[in-house]
Amino acid sequence: MKLGNDHMKKDERKVAKGLCEVDCVDGPRATQARAALPPEDESRGVADALKVLAHPGRLRVLSALEGRELCVCDLAHVLGISFSGTSQQLKELRRLGAVEFRAEGKLAYYRIGDPYWLKLAGKVSKKLHAALKS
Repeated sequence: MKLGNDHMKKDERKVAKGLCEVDCVDGPRATQARAALPPEDESRGVADALKVLAHPGRLRVLSALEGRELCVCDLAHVLGISFSGTSQQLKELRRLGAVEFRAEGKLAYYRIGDPYWLKLAGKVSKKLHAALKS
């Protein structure tokens, strides 16, 4: 009998950690869930876009450009990173469509291209701050 109680305690610990005690599949639920999945290439595209945003330097670029236009030189100075580092971050954000630029003489001025990405980063930031407070 004691062996059974030890086994039960082990299983309770599994469930408490969010693990199933048994391997069983609810066919209809699993079928519905699978049908609701986006195509794999779509998921890959979303993941790639989020990877672009998942860099502190790029998030800082978006914040620095909020409501203003800055040339690459000014942006590098504001962020405290090299000119080439700034250019690399801008290249990735441009690929995403988050920023766009215009050339004026020998200078390239950047601004927010699609504000969606800046808003998304802001929402994530607010959510994290709220979670830290609770």
